[in-house]
Amino acid sequence: MPQRDYQIFEIPDFTLQRGLTLPVAEVAYQTYGQLNADKSNVILYPTSYGAQHFDTEWLIGAGRVLDPTDWFIVIPNMFGNGLSSSPSTLPAPFGPDRPPLFTHWDNVHAQERLLREVFGVERIALAYGWSMGAQQSLHWGAIFPDRVDRICAICGTARTAPHNKLFLEGVRATLTGDPHWTGTHFSAHPVRGLRAMGRIYAGWAMSQTFYREELWRQAGYSSREDFILRAWEANFLRRDPHDLLASIETWLASDISDNPIHGGDLDRALGAITARTIMMPPATDLYFTPEDCRLHAAGMPNAEYRVMASDWGHRAGNPAQNPADEAILRKAVADLLYG
Repeated sequence: MPQRDYQIFEIPDFTLQRGLTLPVAEVAYQTYGQLNADKSNVILYPTSYGAQHFDTEWLIGAGRVLDPTDWFIVIPNMFGNGLSSSPSTLPAPFGPDRPPLFTHWDNVHAQERLLREVFGVERIALAYGWSMGAQQSLHWGAIFPDRVDRICAICGTARTAPHNKLFLEGVRATLTGDPHWTGTHFSAHPVRGLRAMGRIYAGWAMSQTFYREELWRQAGYSSREDFILRAWEANFLRRDPHDLLASIETWLASDISDNPIHGGDLDRALGAITARTIMMPPATDLYFTPEDCRLHAAGMPNAEYRVMASDWGHRAGNPAQNPADEAILRKAVADLLYG
């Protein structure tokens, strides 16, 4: 892990949505750029599945998707990602064998306190997110509709779809099929399960065209196996498996209406998102499909449904190795912030 380059915001006696209370909840965060005098230039950029802030900060920079020259960008690490409170970091009675369920309600409320108590920020200019980060951005719009001006939701939906849940259940079954799984936790690092998880994930994350046309060559890989081994198996092998399982549970539970404000009424929750929003899936995303995104965008009063023409599947939303898709993201953000 790189040398620590982030701060920790502590919240005492933080009660989670499902009822358990953490004596101290920790939110790891990093900032980029300068907060202006009237605190109107804040971009919130939550993390995605299996990622920590330094995995996705590549798109922050002068002339990149999020430009810190003009904007104060805050990346809060999601609960369960190994930096913020997670099964791998929580003391007893919690821990790998008794992890709490974190929801995006928990993430968003912790982020709201971070912004307000540390920076005095009451309003966000833009909530930008990819994948589970997009889920959090949409939760912001539904839970704090008067606190968010714009939302850019890349490859994400307001509620995890049934087919998406089936994929996640398959990944969970694969990982817990490792011989080191005891039924409540792993007795040793589950190399076999993590490698299998990476291979399954790779099949869903990229499109059929990506593999047929061998687009992995554009990213510098010598073969399909080289791509799977170095880009996918390696990514999961470096993570704590209990944290990966916890984040799967968060993803499965994602639903902007599952809270006391909206009472499970998705139409009501979608209608509450008044922020100017771009819902943008790639045409080839197998997780958050264009149809699912279109249906959710249709329920928002100020949303634009915009499809990315890309063969990179779900990873089109995090195109560290694909400048053409990065340009599409950069334009979407510019349209929201300056259009």
